[in-house]
Amino acid sequence: MVAVTYSGRVPDATPEPDPLGPLLGPVTELRGVGPSLAAALARLTGGTRVLDLLFHLPESFIDRRARPSIRAATPGSVATLEVEVVRHEAPANTRQPWRVIVRDASGFAELVFFQPARAQALVAGAKLLVSGKLDRFGDRLTMPHPDHIVPVDRPDALPPVEPVWPLTAGLSPRVLRGAMVRALAALPDLPEWHDPALLRREGWLAFAASLRALHAPAEAPGTAVRARLAYDELLAHQVAIAWVRRRERGRPGRALAGDGSLRAQAIARFGHPLTAAQAAALAEVDADLAAPRRMLRLLQGDVGSGKTLVAAMAMLRAVEAGAQAALMAPTELLARQHHRTLTRILPVPVALLTGSVKGTARRNTLLGLAAGRIPLVVGTHALFQEAVEYRDLGLAVIDEQHRFGVDQRLSLGAKGKLADLLVMTATPIPRTLLLTQWGEMAVSRITEKPACRLPVKTTLHSVAQLPDVVAAVARALDRGDRIYWVCPMVEESAALDAAAAEARFRDLRRHFGSRVGLAHGRQPAELREAALGAFAQGDTPLLVATTVIEVGVDVPEANVMVVEHAERFGLAQLHQLRGRVGRGAAASYCLLLHEDDIAEPARRRLVLLRDTEDGFAIADEDFRIRGGGDLLGRKQSGQPGWRLADPVEHEGLLRMASRDAALLLERDPTLAGERGRAVRLLLRLFARGDALRTLEAG
Repeated sequence: MVAVTYSGRVPDATPEPDPLGPLLGPVTELRGVGPSLAAALARLTGGTRVLDLLFHLPESFIDRRARPSIRAATPGSVATLEVEVVRHEAPANTRQPWRVIVRDASGFAELVFFQPARAQALVAGAKLLVSGKLDRFGDRLTMPHPDHIVPVDRPDALPPVEPVWPLTAGLSPRVLRGAMVRALAALPDLPEWHDPALLRREGWLAFAASLRALHAPAEAPGTAVRARLAYDELLAHQVAIAWVRRRERGRPGRALAGDGSLRAQAIARFGHPLTAAQAAALAEVDADLAAPRRMLRLLQGDVGSGKTLVAAMAMLRAVEAGAQAALMAPTELLARQHHRTLTRILPVPVALLTGSVKGTARRNTLLGLAAGRIPLVVGTHALFQEAVEYRDLGLAVIDEQHRFGVDQRLSLGAKGKLADLLVMTATPIPRTLLLTQWGEMAVSRITEKPACRLPVKTTLHSVAQLPDVVAAVARALDRGDRIYWVCPMVEESAALDAAAAEARFRDLRRHFGSRVGLAHGRQPAELREAALGAFAQGDTPLLVATTVIEVGVDVPEANVMVVEHAERFGLAQLHQLRGRVGRGAAASYCLLLHEDDIAEPARRRLVLLRDTEDGFAIADEDFRIRGGGDLLGRKQSGQPGWRLADPVEHEGLLRMASRDAALLLERDPTLAGERGRAVRLLLRLFARGDALRTLEAG
């Protein structure tokens, strides 16, 4: 056999250990955590990893450092007493507690137990540290059911400051504390991903030290400890968003230039010039369309501000440049409304493609899109199904797609290799939410309404005034008004005791006969469309409906909106409903019916809606009440996507993180430097691995 020699050192085939391994492993790897305890911890923390346990932060702290004498102790406070057991006083019957008399140099006190076994373990003469909330019974100082009892020579067994964690059934504070101690023992010291100057300025501890300061504090932690961990999560999110933004805006696109002829014809058909805000937004869109890179822009504006016209002008520019444009709406109702509007004002053919378009009409539309004979198409998700092909899709417009996260939005324009993407939303978005949910997009705002739009007078009425409201509706019908009456439910619900649309329809029919129509989401689409059409034509001038009319229904003649049980709706939803009226020349009214006795927060929401039509002020308040949802995913309300941060409470940190992330990627686009490598760990810690994988893919 011929010997083989190597000129260089044999490389070590053993992979480097993952620094996050101890955190990303299951909690069952911790000593004493078996399957049943692991299941309870998973219910509590929402995950099975050691990291999920460590991210379950305390909601408050109990300071046990006060060591008064018995004579100096204050009833109602939490204190730790150093005492000697004197004697036991057994109860006369099982309904009475067991009392243990203790003393120190200043006097006597009683420990009160409702579990005799625990009391009987305390032998006379034992010297103890007892900690708990003090009380007074007659002239005696008492400590009912002490939280901690430890030998006086074991002070380390009594936490000086005790975290109070949220709990779940079957999990006691003592058991959770034990699991947390073992998780902290597994916590590695990780490389620092923040700038040293920032740490010094804010007085922040390291990541691991911050978790220890919360879960095993030697003193009550200040706000800086939580702020550090909140900033970790916010920075991870903003780096992920910034990376998506850089990736998408760096992709090549093409310039779409037109001669403006089709736009001029459309404006002439529309009959009104663009408002200053519309013109400004269109100028920003045009600049993106003219650039040789892909447009990624959000067009936001209040209800009735004219976003659809701006989008239509953008679509016509694509057509003038020889490309196609598609507008996608979330529902067939809204898609058909857009189709009617665009067909009326645009000087080119506009096709409709939804799930209900079948047979020959569908085949002709698909063939026309593939051949390029159809320049503009409006539809639902059907526009982006695999069977749909475009000859040259230049612009995709997505309406009301705030339900989608970042990755879902970006995938919608994939039908055109170089397609620009314009997303519209009629929900005014708070500044905080812009940084989180929409951070990867440029933003254009339409902040004014056309001059022809009159303000909507909003009034509040208790359900006790329902007969007066019905009488007012009768007078409005006699004047020739058209009225929406919105109910929160379709059928009766004893649990909620809410008026249902069908029940209200039957009741109003008894008053007004065939002048009342009904539309709700459980009806067959044809029946619902017929009801909406009859209302638009004036055949049934009073329409009882659920929130199916929230978006996509444009009846300029409708000038009265009644919302029943308004306290059950969110602020933004009420604002959207109110936007269904006030679209014509007549004075418009919105009547909000509420329970006689509603909670103060609900009353404040309704008063805010009554006093302002500023959708941005309403959106800010709604965001603070309901939260922003899972901003890189699909959850649309609440804060479940955030483990350590609150985008409202930490708004200042969010803005700081947005700037920090942009600067970091400008200096280190591939996160290859020392800080960049640490930030890669941060992204994995906070489940932003998708951004990391796209970074690796380049």
